[in-house]
Amino acid sequence: MKILILGGNFNNAGGTERVGSMLANGLSKEGYDIVLASILCGDKPFFPINKGIKIISLFNTPGRALYRTPHTIHKIRALLKEERIDTLIVVETMSVLFTLPATIGLPVTHICWEHFNFNNDLGKAGRRLARQLAARYCDAVVTLTERDKQYWLKGTQHKSQITAIANPCPYPPQDYIEKENTKTVLAIGRLTQIKGFDLLLEAWIHVNQSMPDWKLVIVGEGDDRANLTEFVIENKLADSVELVGNTTDVSKYYREAEIFCLSSRYEGFGMVLIEALAFGLPIVSFDCEVGPAEILEDTGSILVPQNDISEFALSLIDLMQDDERRKMISIKSKEKAKIYQPENIIDQWVSLLESLS
Repeated sequence: MKILILGGNFNNAGGTERVGSMLANGLSKEGYDIVLASILCGDKPFFPINKGIKIISLFNTPGRALYRTPHTIHKIRALLKEERIDTLIVVETMSVLFTLPATIGLPVTHICWEHFNFNNDLGKAGRRLARQLAARYCDAVVTLTERDKQYWLKGTQHKSQITAIANPCPYPPQDYIEKENTKTVLAIGRLTQIKGFDLLLEAWIHVNQSMPDWKLVIVGEGDDRANLTEFVIENKLADSVELVGNTTDVSKYYREAEIFCLSSRYEGFGMVLIEALAFGLPIVSFDCEVGPAEILEDTGSILVPQNDISEFALSLIDLMQDDERRKMISIKSKEKAKIYQPENIIDQWVSLLESLS
């Protein structure tokens, strides 16, 4: 079977590009003939790609593909024919607006891979339309969680097979590491309104008052850096909060932390949560849609009602004060992380592909 995995731009270093690359590598290892294509650029993927995978970019200069929709559709259709593709996996639902017309009349199995929360269209009417079209006309829609699958089933006039397959974790469960009582809480993500670091810093004011010897490390970069920095200074948190920016070695921060927290207003899945599980970190997370509840189930980690800043702070303080609880959660976390190992996730993809062939 020859499979085309089509994304926006695999030169980017985002989570979608990472799991798309992992899927390409995993399916290639299983013996599938893989073509990895980007609509814009993508000629030099950021994440490692196995030898034998063909890398293609439809357009080699940055730009807005939507401004040249007919040309994009033509390019995709020509690629499908030229490479004699059997199965097309579209990595972003919006791209279905290109791929549905491109596949008309072709003997191609069409899979839409959703990476966002169904209830959040990111302010784009095109995404709402693309989801409805995907549910009705694609051969399968893959969501990242069971909860999101249910939203698709209830919110679309679907004829396609809608199934939930989680993202794979890039880290295996880590061996036990004796930590030097670092008293560090870790948060990772883009510094944007979606990720809720403003809420986290509000909670940290209360945490810092009760546990002044603990520190908060936030890894990531984004448009909200200036506002977050100003908040830290105004509330005299500079001694206990560090905004470290982007890093090429995020595993270092997982190893050094004692607690992980997620303050997002919403998530499509929550890759950082399954990464934190692999490092055995106890987690405090808002119970936002749609990933945390499923990921943290049976781990002992703490789900806090969405936007409840006071409860978030109290939950962090409780964990900080309970060494034994943190150790118990750590064991359960690494056990849960096994579910998200690439070999298990790829097996689910293989089962889906074979069921559609």
